[in-house]
Amino acid sequence: MKSDGQRSLDSFFLATKSGAIPWKDQRKRPNSELRVDKGTWEMKVVKCPGEELSYTNCVIVNPFDFPEDVKYVHVTSEYGKKYLYNIRSDSSIQPSCMGFNAIQRKEAMLSLNQEIQVEPYHPNLQNNLIGTLVVEVDYIQKKLMGPDKYNTDEMAVVYMEQFTTHIFTKNQPTVFKFQNKKVLSVVVKEIEAADPRAMASGKAHGPRLISFGVLQPNSSVIFEKSGDSTLILTGKAKTRSSHTSLFSADWDFQKMGIGGLDEQFVQILRRAFTSRVFPHDVIEQLGISHVKGLLLYGPPGTGKTLMARQIGKMLNAREPKIVNGPEILDKYVGESEANVRRLFAEAEEEEKRMGPNSGLHIIIFDEIDAICKQRGSVAGSTGVNDTVVNQLLSKIDGVEQLNNILVIGMTNRKDMIDEALLRPGRLEIQVEIGLPDEQGRVDILKIKTAKMRENDKLHPDVDLPELATYTKNFSGAELEGLVKAASSSALKRFMHLGKKIEVDPDAIDKVKVTREDFFFSLENDLKPSFGTSDEMLSKFIERGIITWGGTKELLEKGDMFLKQARSPDTSQLLCLLLEGAPAAGTSALAAHLAKNSDFPFIKVVNSFDMVGFMESSKCLRIKKIFDDAYRSEMSCIFMNDLEHLIGYSPIGPRYQSLVLDAMYSLLSTSPPQGRKLLIICSSKRRTVLEELGLLSAFTAVIRVPYIAHAQDIKLVLEESSNLSPAEIEGITNHISRGRVFVGVKKLLGLIDSIRVLKDANPQKRVAAFVNLLEDEGIFTPML
Repeated sequence: MKSDGQRSLDSFFLATKSGAIPWKDQRKRPNSELRVDKGTWEMKVVKCPGEELSYTNCVIVNPFDFPEDVKYVHVTSEYGKKYLYNIRSDSSIQPSCMGFNAIQRKEAMLSLNQEIQVEPYHPNLQNNLIGTLVVEVDYIQKKLMGPDKYNTDEMAVVYMEQFTTHIFTKNQPTVFKFQNKKVLSVVVKEIEAADPRAMASGKAHGPRLISFGVLQPNSSVIFEKSGDSTLILTGKAKTRSSHTSLFSADWDFQKMGIGGLDEQFVQILRRAFTSRVFPHDVIEQLGISHVKGLLLYGPPGTGKTLMARQIGKMLNAREPKIVNGPEILDKYVGESEANVRRLFAEAEEEEKRMGPNSGLHIIIFDEIDAICKQRGSVAGSTGVNDTVVNQLLSKIDGVEQLNNILVIGMTNRKDMIDEALLRPGRLEIQVEIGLPDEQGRVDILKIKTAKMRENDKLHPDVDLPELATYTKNFSGAELEGLVKAASSSALKRFMHLGKKIEVDPDAIDKVKVTREDFFFSLENDLKPSFGTSDEMLSKFIERGIITWGGTKELLEKGDMFLKQARSPDTSQLLCLLLEGAPAAGTSALAAHLAKNSDFPFIKVVNSFDMVGFMESSKCLRIKKIFDDAYRSEMSCIFMNDLEHLIGYSPIGPRYQSLVLDAMYSLLSTSPPQGRKLLIICSSKRRTVLEELGLLSAFTAVIRVPYIAHAQDIKLVLEESSNLSPAEIEGITNHISRGRVFVGVKKLLGLIDSIRVLKDANPQKRVAAFVNLLEDEGIFTPML
């Protein structure tokens, strides 16, 4: 008694002797690597050998009839029309025979034992990948029709499991067995192509309809019921409007609510999703795997979370799992790691079941730095943080690799994340979501005011490009806050606050947000967190800058260095030191230069703000200010009293070595490419900086001198506007008969001291002022 396999082999050899085997070289062994790209075979139509095989919608052939690399065939009917089919090998069918199910025979008008012409077909996968497949469903047996409900989302998953890599043509009828329900008839109504080149380049194109294509794991399937069918479709996959194909490059950033991030969005699409456009065979031939991780980092409010959510929505993938980092942590031993495993369980199960045909599973971690800190950096003996990091590393790219996941992490503190998580194969794509540039701010303002324009609530005098120029270093969230604040100002005009709050009943018709509302909010309500420290700078120059002989030269030098800092042809980093004796006005001049730089980012580093800080805390505080500065195209940092910042004390002498090392590193390190950084420091102890080796880090050092001439004293007195011309002349005559040596800050303080003598006669006021100068050792009369 021969087995089925032996009978099949006997049939193969008999067919070979009779010349029925259609291979060009019959001496080749079956299933060799012979590839037949041309040639036509004569084959005979037979029934599909089994019910389950008929549900595959493939034509069934003998394993020895075609080489392994042939997956699709063209079948030519007796009327000359060609039909495309998937082939599937089964030893139960005779050589040179091709098994068709009833629907396929009906479509191609084939009869049993009919001779047909068959040729292999190799589709151009670059042009014939399916992005969206629209199908019409109905009961295959009309007598079994009934008002049954079918969930189209579940149907789409099962359909993709059964028919991924299948080729479909327009108007092609197929059968679909959905779980244990009735067998459905499915007719292809429309095929929209995926365009890998358009997605990779980021260029926008409309949908391209094709007559046939190959279904892939990331294709979108949309189910519609036939006109007279009684079945009921539920779920999101029943209408075109509810689906967005992964591969359509026609992105509308305004509808997505993302502005100013076009370049970053295209970069993510190119790096993270281009490989998923192509079939698994192409990627396998290249010997690469899909990108599994993406990290979005940048300042708060720049749109990281919004972008991650929109990526999840636009992809034809499973519903994204959005997890806040701290939610993973659990007080019970082992539960934190179990929470991580549960996130990947569904993807693991589908990977085992479907292999490369598995759909994409997206897991979004907000505040990922909460669970992925550097291992060994968290105090305590439990090591919970380390084990969570280890578990996450093993799931993303461990021994048992998953190829159907995309992990998206978001953080404001990239420096806190464990380095192992940032290597290729894990969160390998790292995209900085920075502050928007001027055009980006225009785009964001257009998005946030779209409803106002649509409903005619935005006054014509509002110029969005003008607003963009006044909102330097505003994040996307702060621009949204500006629009809200301006709207509140507009609504306030229609509220009357008295004994009770009254609202104008015609406000809905009258209210319009004007230019004045925006600028009022800019002045009073909104200040960018990455903007200028105007209030702190103003404290240093409360009395203004008094221009005396020495000051004019200093201001000219300062303006020259500011031009150098702004110039695109100069180095990215410019460090300027203003040094002078106490009360010489170094801090005021440094603050004046920082304010006049007109950079969008200006921050003050002051020792007063760090009173009581440990060395490490002080280093982290200063480092954060520098990190924030690197995110702006042009930044200025004013560091006041540098020797106090490093904790210098003449007793010992002593200083904070950690802060000194950090300061030297920060002053010597250039900002990232394309960024300009101006550092202005003030100091009252040049010799100390020189001894500590810090002086060499500065590009230039400007000396702020004391006032040593009577005429310069006169200029300061005149600008202070506290003394009459006669009093100023009297004081100048006195001090011209001696030597004077005073800092401008000290001199202004002494001028304030004689304000209390308002009612005294001029001679008494002059004498009192000269006595003050002598008592302070500032003025020494000539003998």
